[in-house]
Order: sequence, then C-alpha cells, then structure tokens
Amino acid sequence: MNKKRIRKLNNHSIDSTGPVVYWMDRERRINDNWALIAAYKTAQKSNVPLVIYYAIPDEFMGANLRTYDFMIKGLHESFNEAFKFNFACKLEIVDPVIGVTKLVDQIDASAVFTDFSPLKLPRSWRETLASKLSVPLFEVDARNIVPCFVASDKLEFGARTIRPKIHKNLLEFLDEFPNLNSDLPKISEDKFYENFNVQHVLDSILLDKSVLPVNTFIPGELAAKKTLLDFINHKLVSYDTDRNDPNKDAISNLSPYLHFGHISSQRCVLDVQHSDLPENFKEVFIEEIVVRRELADNFCYFSPNYDTIDCAWDWAKKTLTEHTKDKREYLYDYDDFEKGLTHDPLWNAAQKEMVKTGKMHGFMRMYWAKKILEWTESPAQAFEIAITLNNKFELDGRDSNGYTGVAWSICGVHDRAWFERPIFGKIRYMNYNGCKRKFDVEAYIDKIKSL
Repeated sequence: MNKKRIRKLNNHSIDSTGPVVYWMDRERRINDNWALIAAYKTAQKSNVPLVIYYAIPDEFMGANLRTYDFMIKGLHESFNEAFKFNFACKLEIVDPVIGVTKLVDQIDASAVFTDFSPLKLPRSWRETLASKLSVPLFEVDARNIVPCFVASDKLEFGARTIRPKIHKNLLEFLDEFPNLNSDLPKISEDKFYENFNVQHVLDSILLDKSVLPVNTFIPGELAAKKTLLDFINHKLVSYDTDRNDPNKDAISNLSPYLHFGHISSQRCVLDVQHSDLPENFKEVFIEEIVVRRELADNFCYFSPNYDTIDCAWDWAKKTLTEHTKDKREYLYDYDDFEKGLTHDPLWNAAQKEMVKTGKMHGFMRMYWAKKILEWTESPAQAFEIAITLNNKFELDGRDSNGYTGVAWSICGVHDRAWFERPIFGKIRYMNYNGCKRKFDVEAYIDKIKSL
C-alpha cells in the first residue's frame, strides 16, 4: 500500500513484541480497508496477533437507535468476517480514549492504527490518545482515494480547485487491495474470538430510541457489495441523465454504506472502471464519489465551523446578513419542519421520505435545505434546523457530505454568488416551479404518500 496514506500522530516507536491494535472507528469493514491492511502488515512483519477494537460511546453527536442499529448490525457481520482471518475482536461501550488506552495496557500492545476522520469529535479523540499512549498511534486515510492530507493543505474553494489536485494523484493511490491471510498468531484470550449479541448491545447504550430503524437498507459489507453490483449492472447507464429525478431509480444508494464504512469508495471506483460500460458513463459517477466526496472531507477538515452558519465565506455572510430582516411569507419552527407541516406538499414529501426510509433523494436534499432557509427567521436558525434534522433521520447523518451539503444549500459553500433576491441574497435559489420543470412533482408526492 502507498505509505503516504499513513501518518504518525506521536513520536513513539514500536519497541515491543506485543499485539497490534486496529482501533476501528470510521471504516467498519474487513475487506478493502487500508487502515486494517496497514495494521495487518505491521503485525505480520513481527508475527504478532492483531486485535480489532471498537469503542461505542453512549452519546455520539445525537446518534439514535436508527443509527446505532444499522452500525452495530454491520459491525456484527464484520467481526464474523474478521474471525475467518484469526483476527481478535473486541467491542465495548466506553469512551474511545479510555477504551483504547485500557486495551493497550491490558494486552501490552506494540502499536495502534486507526482511521482518518475530518470531524471535530473524532479528531479530538485522536489528539488525546496520541499524547496518552506510550506506543505509536498511526492514522490511515482509508476513506478517500487520495488521502485528505495529501490532496490539499488548505481549504479548497470548490470542485474546480480540488479536482486537478485529486486527478494529479489519483493513479498513484488507485491501486488494487492486497489479500488478507489467516497467518497471524492468535491472542490467548478466547473471549476475543466470540461475537457480541446485537440486541444486548443496543439495550446497553443510553440513546434516543424514538427514531426507529428502517428496513429500506440492510446493513453490512455483503449488502453494500450487492448494492454496488446492482448499480453497475442496472443503473450506471442512466446515472448521468436521470440521477436528479427522484421518480427514477438511477442513484447508487451507496451513501449509507459509504458513511458507515461498510464499503470503500476505492472499491466502488475500481469495480466501475472494470465494467464494460463506455468511459463517459463512468466519469460522471467517479466525479461524484471521488471529487465531490473528497471535497466534503476537505471542507470539514480545514473549516472548524463546518457545523454552524459561521462556516460561510465572507461574500455569503455579507449577503445573508443584508437580507436577514427581509419579510418571510411563511415562518415555521423546528417541530413544524420535523412533522412535515409546511404549506408545500413537495417539501413535506421530502421530509417524509427521510423520516420513513432513512434517506432522502439527493436532488430533494438541496431543495429541502434551501426552503428551510426561506422559511425561518435567520440563516443561523435554518442551518441549525437542517443539520439537526439531517443527523436525526438520515442514515448517513453526521457525515462530511451532509455538513457540506447543508453548507452549500444555505450559505453557498463551494458555490458562487448568483443574482440577488429577497431572503437568499446572492445564494443560489430553488423553487417549486423549477422542480416541476425537472421532474413530475405530483408523481413524487404520490409515491411518498404511499410509504
């Protein structure tokens, strides 16, 4: 693997023959996982056991039963896959810093590897661990094909500025994944080779259980691979022309699996490239899953205020401030939005789709967020409501793509200034009639009513 994916977060060296720990966090899969591969190669070199560790905090940025149910069921499947390679596994409900530190001491580990994340809370865990551990802590970007800290060293203006940087490095990092083998020694404790009970774990976490799991998506690596295969075989051919029509089944539906780390974007790109479709069909999807997703990680990594209106750039702050006191024809509070009680049947349908299925169509997410800006007292309130609803109901909530999508919709991040109008100022505008010109609005509303 390309060693530029790995960066060391402290100054310690590997000076013992203890097991190697892979603290699984963002990438919840065994296959096609560069962070796990790096840990495995290190353990293989010293012929020591590999321990996969997952720490579940009681509270993670408002995550609820829908989130944890999907995540833990996927982890259960991944642990079973890990046992095939003689990898030890342990899951605990504990603060990750406390859990990893305790495990390292308990098994006298020689090194810890973990996943890269651009978000503030996971980054704070890594920073604290780097100072607390007496062994080296390595961070591996297994999410982005071109690692976030390689692609750029600054906040990018938009897709047009990061695209050439990514394409310049793409071939260097777009390599095939090596195979894992069951050639490592096993750790002595048998409990590390026993899987957990999903329901027992869910019952043990202090979480909001009002948002129920959905059956629209099956969690885990196997389901993710089937979804990718279905997209390549049946949808990719119409992805370019039909992906913005919520009535057509043209989108990949991979976002929940990408968010939970059940599948690698690199695997998606490799399999798409290996398909027999013409190159022009592949390029549009690769633009979305590589350039746009990696732009989102860049935004969250270099913009500490990615989750508030303060992430807006100066031109957007100025134009939104100038129009904050503009008269709103409609005003709604958080409860109105959550229950889908606006005057707009299209917006209400989009909200219902998210609540009922755990995933709103990508085109509707833009319209949905922009209307929240139009129907609230201030851009700050709109941003907060949009982020809260997205994180509460979307399976891919609390993701760099979600934060960036709201920032694009409400405060023009990665966009340009448009013609000035009330409330929006120079932020790009969307309306009901514009949607009617793009797709059959009534058909979409009727479809959602049947959910």
